[in-house]
Amino acid sequence: MALKMHTSLAVHVGDWLKTEIVEPSGLTVKALAQHFGVSRQALSTLLNGHANLSPDMAIRFEKGFGVKADTLLRMQAAYELAQVRAHEGDIQVERLVLVA
Repeated sequence: MALKMHTSLAVHVGDWLKTEIVEPSGLTVKALAQHFGVSRQALSTLLNGHANLSPDMAIRFEKGFGVKADTLLRMQAAYELAQVRAHEGDIQVERLVLVA
């Protein structure tokens, strides 16, 4: 049996990056976006939790700050799954019974 994480524990990776990495660095979103070679809007949208983290952006954070892209992408996946788990009762699918 798998352990279920309570949905309140799942944090959007963008919010985590903003509060734990970007804000403590003292960089503005505009300056960091220029450094990363991405648009300010794309970075802002991620950091405000309105967009999912892409593998490309995860690599940019890894290169820029040293936080592993794999870890960031697992955080993103955990957040997305927690969001769906909160409404899994709405998903109506019956178990398949395979006959050999």
